[in-house]
Amino acid sequence: MARPGTEVRLAVPADIPELVELCLEARAESTVGSQLCTPDPGVLASQLRAFSSSGEGRLMVAHHEGAPAGLLLARLVGPGPFTDETTLHVEAIFVGAQHRRRGVGHALLAELLTLADVAGARYVYAIPLPGARGMQRFLARLGFAPAAAHRVATVASLQRRLSGAGRSSARVRGLESLIARRRVAREEASTGEIEAARVLEGVTDARETAV
Repeated sequence: MARPGTEVRLAVPADIPELVELCLEARAESTVGSQLCTPDPGVLASQLRAFSSSGEGRLMVAHHEGAPAGLLLARLVGPGPFTDETTLHVEAIFVGAQHRRRGVGHALLAELLTLADVAGARYVYAIPLPGARGMQRFLARLGFAPAAAHRVATVASLQRRLSGAGRSSARVRGLESLIARRRVAREEASTGEIEAARVLEGVTDARETAV
C-alpha cells in the first residue's frame, strides 16, 4: 500500500511533461532503451497524448511528496469477437529511482484495480519493460504468472496480495518501533545504573570523610 505522501490518479494534460521525463528515465535504465520509446521529448509527448485520448487507454501518474514518482500505462481490452470478457493490459509501469521502496508501485496497481472493478475486468495482464528485472520480480511477487509474452493475475488475487503487502509493511514498521523503544529503555536503564553508582560513590566518600 502507498505510504503517506503518495498520490495516484489519472493523468491530465498538464502532467505530460512530467510523464515524458519519467519515460526518458525508464529508457535510460533499460538495456534495450531504443526499443522502449523515442528519445525525442516532443514526439514522446505527442504519443502519450494519443494513448490517453484513445477510448481504451488509461494513463496514470503517481506523486510522492509532491514530486512525480511513477507512471502506469494500461489498456482496456474486450469484449470482442474472440472473448466476452474485458481484461486490463498493463503496457508499462515505472517508478523513478529516487522514489522506490516507498509503496509507489503498489499504489499504482491498487488504483488500477479500481478501474478494473468499474470495467468488470477479471484479469490483469502485464508486459514487463525489456531488461527491467526488478519490475519482473515485483510482478512475480504479486502473483503475476507467465502467460505467453505477458504475465497475468486475477483481479481478486492481486487485491489480496496488495492488501497483504500493506499489512506486512505495517508489521515491519511496528517491529521497528518496538525495537527502537526497547533500545531507548535499555539506554535509560544503563544511564540510571551509572547515576546510581555515582550516588553510592558519593555517599561512600562522604562517610570516609566524616570518619
